Amino acid sequence: MKRWWHGLTNKGRVLVAVGFTGAMLVVGVPLNVAAVGLADSLPDTSTAAGVAHVDGATTEAASPRATATPKAAPTPTARPTPTPVVTVERVDVSEAVAFDSISVDDPTMDVGSSSITVAGRAGTLVRSWDVTYTDGVESARELAGESVTVPPVQQVTNVGSKAPYVAPAPVAAPAPAPVAGGSGCDTNYSGACVPIASDVDCAGGSGNGPAYTEGPVTVVGSDVYDLDRDGDGIACDK
Repeated sequence: MKRWWHGLTNKGRVLVAVGFTGAMLVVGVPLNVAAVGLADSLPDTSTAAGVAHVDGATTEAASPRATATPKAAPTPTARPTPTPVVTVERVDVSEAVAFDSISVDDPTMDVGSSSITVAGRAGTLVRSWDVTYTDGVESARELAGESVTVPPVQQVTNVGSKAPYVAPAPVAAPAPAPVAGGSGCDTNYSGACVPIASDVDCAGGSGNGPAYTEGPVTVVGSDVYDLDRDGDGIACDK
């Protein structure tokens, strides 16, 4: 009986006691007698100061302690990933196109001179780009096309090819014709007589005449016979 009683939980013991008391009342046993009988039939489980006596054995009753219930960690709330905003815009970019230059010979201009006859002018090239923006920041660009909206103008320079004018050398004045004097001598000379002839040489020289003169003679006009070879104004003096 004691072993069976000890195997019951507190709730079971209460139910047994209630059932026993009810049975006694049904059969007409007074309540106080039923209580005494129940007490005698049950093992001594009185406790004092936290000590329980069961079948002569003393056991220390466990004092109830408040157990802290651990708080569950908060579950992090998943944040939705923002969807990037992507836009594409067509952008036109203008660039200068350099002009080239050519030179053309101009026979009407002197050699060494030049002149720009057509001024060069740069053209305009327009490139069209498809620019991609991600959240307002450029992330890519692709060339969609290009075209020359203003063609460049070629510069033309004329370069002179005409030789400069060179003045001709002065032509020596013709020698005056011999003037016959009253004595038949050329008046361009004085001193010895220089005859008037197609050519006159100094006598004793290497000339071949046909006429000769004895020197020395002084050139007072033009030395039409080239007798003064050393140019000192005196002919046939050697």
